[in-house]
Amino acid sequence: MSWLTEHVRPKLRSLLQRDVPDNLWTNCESCSQMMLTKELVRKKKVCPHCGHHMRASAHERMQWTFDDGKYTTIDLPTVPTDPLHFRDSKRYTDRLKAARSKSSLDDSLLVAHGTISGRETVVAVMAFEFMAGTMGSALGEAFLAACQEAIRRKAPLVIFTASGGARMQEGVVSLMQMPRTTIGVEMLRDAGLPYLVVFTNPTTGGVSASFAMLGDIHIAEPNALIAFAGPRVIRDTVREELPEGFQRSEYLKDHGMVDIIASRNELPALLGRLVGMLSPAAATSANAGPAPSHTS
Repeated sequence: MSWLTEHVRPKLRSLLQRDVPDNLWTNCESCSQMMLTKELVRKKKVCPHCGHHMRASAHERMQWTFDDGKYTTIDLPTVPTDPLHFRDSKRYTDRLKAARSKSSLDDSLLVAHGTISGRETVVAVMAFEFMAGTMGSALGEAFLAACQEAIRRKAPLVIFTASGGARMQEGVVSLMQMPRTTIGVEMLRDAGLPYLVVFTNPTTGGVSASFAMLGDIHIAEPNALIAFAGPRVIRDTVREELPEGFQRSEYLKDHGMVDIIASRNELPALLGRLVGMLSPAAATSANAGPAPSHTS
């Protein structure tokens, strides 16, 4: 028995054992089902078992949205790094360096242009992977740059929102971005350009209280949290039980704050149809009416 235990069993284990990468499998956050990570990425990070939409990076959303995944990012304005010289357990500058190193982004908004269903479109994506998508002065400047790029190209602007709200390390400077981004939306409207908002989980705080709620059309991914203050804060304040699904996409659609709920796999085609219907070129051709007939 000792010969089997000491010699045969270890050899069998070494033959059967394989090195399994840590990221080979992913567990769904909602139903806890296990699935191959490669397969999950192919399905745009939507659980095939329960339909739960997992968090996606800014670059992933760009690739899923534009035709053939091709897009060109635009240069964004630079802003003062630490306007308040803020420090909590770490210096704000150190937090920014860590976030930039981890996400490979300069801040929490990525802006690019390309085509969706053949139509020139500017797309802005909030990066939750960068300090929870919080809104600071860099995001405000980037949003205005996205609006200006859309106006320059005479193209619609689509924004994917995902945010924990204002960035506390910038204090009142962060809150100032609420009216500044609102001005950007007004610029688009003055130019007659469509502005489409896609809510993803979560969209909260000052973002939901400003440019996120000013779209011509509001689209939401299923079961996304869309709120100013979270349900726990509201429940503790009013001391009442909240309705089931409170502040989720479906609840907001029932109450008129969201127009369409669309799964991630449906979004590119849906955005293509909306961009085609609402673009200035489409409106011009529709207003022109049928061409006059000529008779000899």
